[in-house]
Amino acid sequence: MTVGSSLLMACVLAGGPMLQPRMGEPLAALSDQQLDLFWVGLEDYLKNFSVDEGLGPGFNQTSCASCHNNPVGGAGSQLVTRFGHMGKKGGFDPMADLGGSLLQANAVDESCQEFIPGGANVTSLRVTPGALGYGLIEAIADADILAVRDAQPAPQRGTARMGVPIEGGPERVGRFGWKAQLATVLSFSADASLQELGITSELLPVENAPQGDWQNVIDCDFVDDPEEPVNPDGLTYTQTITAYQRYLAQPPQTPRIGMAGADVFEAAGCAVCHTPTFTTVSDPTLESALRDVEIHPYSDWLLHDMGAAADGIGDGSAGVRDMRTPPLWGVRRRNPMWHDGRVGGGTFETRVVEAIELHGATGSQGMEAAAAFAGLNTQDRAALIAFLGSLGRAEFDADGNDVVNLLDMHLVENGLVPCSQIDMVIGPDDPCAVHDLDADGAVTQADAALYAIALGELAIDCDGDSIADVLQIFADPSLDQDLDGDIDGCQPCPGDASGNGQVDADDILAVLADWGTCDGCPGDVDDDGLVGVDDILLIIASWGECP
Repeated sequence: MTVGSSLLMACVLAGGPMLQPRMGEPLAALSDQQLDLFWVGLEDYLKNFSVDEGLGPGFNQTSCASCHNNPVGGAGSQLVTRFGHMGKKGGFDPMADLGGSLLQANAVDESCQEFIPGGANVTSLRVTPGALGYGLIEAIADADILAVRDAQPAPQRGTARMGVPIEGGPERVGRFGWKAQLATVLSFSADASLQELGITSELLPVENAPQGDWQNVIDCDFVDDPEEPVNPDGLTYTQTITAYQRYLAQPPQTPRIGMAGADVFEAAGCAVCHTPTFTTVSDPTLESALRDVEIHPYSDWLLHDMGAAADGIGDGSAGVRDMRTPPLWGVRRRNPMWHDGRVGGGTFETRVVEAIELHGATGSQGMEAAAAFAGLNTQDRAALIAFLGSLGRAEFDADGNDVVNLLDMHLVENGLVPCSQIDMVIGPDDPCAVHDLDADGAVTQADAALYAIALGELAIDCDGDSIADVLQIFADPSLDQDLDGDIDGCQPCPGDASGNGQVDADDILAVLADWGTCDGCPGDVDDDGLVGVDDILLIIASWGECP
């Protein structure tokens, strides 16, 4: 990769901050073997099962990534249905003998299709939570979660749900799932494979009977259990997707510290449940990438009474009004929000405000924090929302579109180059702070070098001098008068999308093939991240043999 001067890169990496992995990327400190396992796991995570491979008999989706898709491994918009029966004197029945409490919305044959039984008087939707940073979450000591619980004020104190992992071992604090029902990533993987895909495993080798009727399994399932595939290295499907999720990095936070909204967040009482910081255990048997790492998930992993805003579904020791505190890292990209996806559409600001207001539902332990938010002045409210918007934002993403490309270099307000020309000190709340990775109050050549690394293959060296164009342009913006991120006059044939040495009909076809949003594809000849009419106009203007 030609990303610029190797000496400059070495200096930056030796003495300054490292780039935070973006959402969906692996942990930065994985060994080569662990990284290989991550990519193998990703391939299985994307795998769509067929009926012949054991899908069903009842299922909700055909792959893990069908639900966890924003980005892959993250939260999604997929909704599933839970149902049950609430007795007149209280007490929740999940109606397990009739297939509850999870409804599998699809089936391999109409004869085994599930439906909500007539006796159900409670139903609720559940939206897909994200799996980002799952290995780090698992590596939080139970004692640390319990210490957070014990320090919480009595009116907001949560409940730790204890349970034995599916794979066995000592009882642990649950932390995965909307009801904190699972404590390990392996348990989560096996459970989701069975419940959502209908894929049995060594850990859970017995099928779910649609509608609780085992005859439906006899009639609709013809693949021997366990159904999970085993790869040539002897690793099961459950093992590979577990490795993938364990090695997913935590979402970035940009700026990393110091935003005024973080103080507002604390003062309003949000941090009582959305605990900002944990440090993973120092267990020497744990992978070094997961060991003794400070993380900022903004969750206490505890169950809290959400009153009238809860789901009405009981789950073991978790009551019908109990919901686990969702981590806020990555909330920037979460759409919809809330456990049932009721907060969707609109802008990030409107979604966040609605979700906070829901904490004020009757009987909710979040009522005090919701009231504090309602009482904020305009400035503090804006600061809080801006802070929440930093949770999941990639470094150098100046326009906030979740893509780091050459457009982030010259944006009029807070592009890399304009920010480098500001005389005043850049603070964490300044829009230019997305570029000040070393938090020294200025956007410097050291930051530009990290931007070149963040660009990856987009950081070209068109003049062949072993220095990335973006670094030269950063030092001398006059080299890029047309503000396209390339040194002017360097590319002799900008419209040659096909690379055949001339601008012709083949380039039009390349544009049509890549039409739409695109990051670094051949059809994006003007490098604006969007393949469209402007690219065709550039091709027409450059028509003919390349000089």
